[in-house]
Amino acid sequence: MTRPYVLLSVAVSVDGYIDDASPERLRLSDPADFDRVDQVRADSDAILIGAETLRRDNPRLLVDSAERRTARVEAGKPAYPLKITVTASGDLDPDLRFWHHGGDKLVYTTEAGAARLADRLFGLAEIVSLGAELDFGALLDDLGRRGIGRLMVEGGTRIHTTFLAADLADELHLAVAPLLVGDPAAPRFLDAASYPGAPHRRMRLVDIALFGDVAVLRYRPKSEPMAERDTRYMRRAIELAWRCPPSETAFSVGAVIVADDVEIATGYSRETDAKVHAEESALDKLDADDPRLARATIYTTLEPCSQRATATRPPCTDRILRAGIPRVVLAWREPATFVTNCVGVEKLREQGVEVIELTELAAEAMSMNGHLELS
Repeated sequence: MTRPYVLLSVAVSVDGYIDDASPERLRLSDPADFDRVDQVRADSDAILIGAETLRRDNPRLLVDSAERRTARVEAGKPAYPLKITVTASGDLDPDLRFWHHGGDKLVYTTEAGAARLADRLFGLAEIVSLGAELDFGALLDDLGRRGIGRLMVEGGTRIHTTFLAADLADELHLAVAPLLVGDPAAPRFLDAASYPGAPHRRMRLVDIALFGDVAVLRYRPKSEPMAERDTRYMRRAIELAWRCPPSETAFSVGAVIVADDVEIATGYSRETDAKVHAEESALDKLDADDPRLARATIYTTLEPCSQRATATRPPCTDRILRAGIPRVVLAWREPATFVTNCVGVEKLREQGVEVIELTELAAEAMSMNGHLELS
């Protein structure tokens, strides 16, 4: 059983509000952005909204485009995605427009809420109790059993906060409207919460687009598995290696230094002079006492050198150790082409540095060195 892919969708003012404090709903999006949201709805198997937002805004929560509904039906789906709301108290009015438009409706609630809603929403929605308290993990498990592959979450504040604090969101669409609200009584996108890794864990920005005058930022909030992250940054180092000026007497190597999932320095062989190494070039761009180095990873396409022909330049392993970098990821070991006995990996590990070898990327990392005899 697989949980659905969870996409959070929200429109905010520049100062982070999702509405103002007036009785009328504040329209943050423009027609172009509303059309974008309609497409995201059409692409989803289910749409979820919190009870507080239902009571405040009284939305229908539909796919408005007839063409998009037709496309759904032609693809073997219902014309409208499943509509879901979540309430702990069960305080939901059966006259809300949500119940009387679109397709199937589902309410997740507590045992107490289910007892309150059984008669009130009879014939309007399926009621599912999650137990004494709301459990969003159990909610996603239940949706997975129902075959829901893609869940769009449209808020409000408490719902978005819960998904992000529980690390349950796979994607975030943040539509930023060019206006200011400035009212402390108005609702904001998120409440204070204990978010995983905060404040050092950074979301990954995957796209920025403009719809009318609204900027839409797409983020991936979840922590990327370490193996996937290592592969991504190693491929970045391989890209840098292709920039190296060609040489018959030295390898082309790329290096990337990453801290808190942010690229803080890069380098490649012969970037600044004929003798500079990739790791050396990257480290030269940072202050020696940069505090980020203590929690950084350096990605290098080739094993860091343990000896140098130029006596005035320390080996890259010594530079890494001196910088206090605790983790090194490499793609291939130094062959005997130019150095008879490189012991960079052994030297780093002896000093307690974690060394990861991505041998599955060795061929990619060596590809720009095909003109050299690799012994």
